[in-house]
Amino acid sequence: MTDIATRVYNHTFKLDPIVRSLLDTDIYKLLMLQTIWKEHRHVPVKFSVINRTKSVRIADEIDIRELREQLDHARTIRLTHKEYIWLAGNTFYGKERLFSEDFLRWFRDYTLPEYQLREEDGQYLIDFEGNWADVTLWEIPVLSIVSELRSRNAMSNIRRFELDVLYARAKAKLWEKVVRLQALPDLRIADFGTRRRHGFLWQRWCIAAMKEGLGDAFAGTSNVAMAMELDLDAIGTNAHELPMVQATLATSDEELLASPYEVLKSWQRTYDGNLLIVLPDTYGTSQFLANAPDWVADWSGFRVDSKDPIEGGEELIKWWQSKGVDPASRLVIFSDGLDVDTIEKTYHQFNGRTRISFGWGTHLTNDFRDCAPRMNEQLRAISLVCKVTEANGRPTVKLSDNLEKATGPESEIRRYKKLFHGDDLGRQPVEV
Repeated sequence: MTDIATRVYNHTFKLDPIVRSLLDTDIYKLLMLQTIWKEHRHVPVKFSVINRTKSVRIADEIDIRELREQLDHARTIRLTHKEYIWLAGNTFYGKERLFSEDFLRWFRDYTLPEYQLREEDGQYLIDFEGNWADVTLWEIPVLSIVSELRSRNAMSNIRRFELDVLYARAKAKLWEKVVRLQALPDLRIADFGTRRRHGFLWQRWCIAAMKEGLGDAFAGTSNVAMAMELDLDAIGTNAHELPMVQATLATSDEELLASPYEVLKSWQRTYDGNLLIVLPDTYGTSQFLANAPDWVADWSGFRVDSKDPIEGGEELIKWWQSKGVDPASRLVIFSDGLDVDTIEKTYHQFNGRTRISFGWGTHLTNDFRDCAPRMNEQLRAISLVCKVTEANGRPTVKLSDNLEKATGPESEIRRYKKLFHGDDLGRQPVEV
């Protein structure tokens, strides 16, 4: 096993570039990419990095030359022959050949496109513009690059033995969480922590620890490269960018209101079975459920993202019951800002009432709180996202169940709130 402290202390670019593979991304990006490539590949889009933790001035922490160097390196990476064979031959969600031959032939020659980078008021503004199929994969690499550069900067003045102690404390902290999770029978939990990880090596250590500590309760990882390397299932479904872009294709208010369901129709033209998971909160979960066609209840489950997990799970159970569906036959995936306390509470609320699973992100792969008290703020994970901000020549909008996560011009947010009856959406502090 890698001695992380020694490796970090002796970091070199050649030994440890932050992004090492096109598959060092989340599986949901590849699943979405295939549907985008099939149906909307030429829609012009713009993705932008957004730091929701405004108090952290990223440009004061990260050297712009190092950032450019890492971004430029990511653009040189192409799919290897080994990775191509694995994608073509591996079984995903019980299905062989999930990725079509035509798509994989296109992806084999893919490279990340150009980017735009500038500094403004202590923040780096990073944008990616082009055809949707070309641009979308930048989301995960850019977030992991910025996140790890922050970590490296924070640790740059830590001496060797203090670094040893830092990682020893972080390992012990994670293992204490694993021991608590061992007490939950029939638990299903996966790593969703690539985007805001402390670093590549640390994420790999966390995944290996979860695999050993939880056994069959550990469902896998969203990170495709690590799933391949560690012989795990790649776990993930879809994200908000699909309905956000679909909304910009609408030519009337009626089409806009129907756009979240058009996304689902598109998705099921490519996928079925356990991949039929609904993400309902782009414009508010309650409104989504109120207007959902009956066939949505036939899907395998939902992912509760930005709503309080207890409130969101109870709302889904009532909705399934109103549709004559047994909630015990459906799956709810909880994935927003989870830590072990939230996981335990949610598990005890819903275990046995519906099938449940957890996607554990930042507090799995980037929880160094109190591991080095003098470095707490520098090592604290921040709420950094990369969202589609324009599509089809129009601004995109995300309302979310938590309006603190809303994105888009204020005028467009107001318009979407009016159409989707979003005045009842709440606001909660966003940590990660």
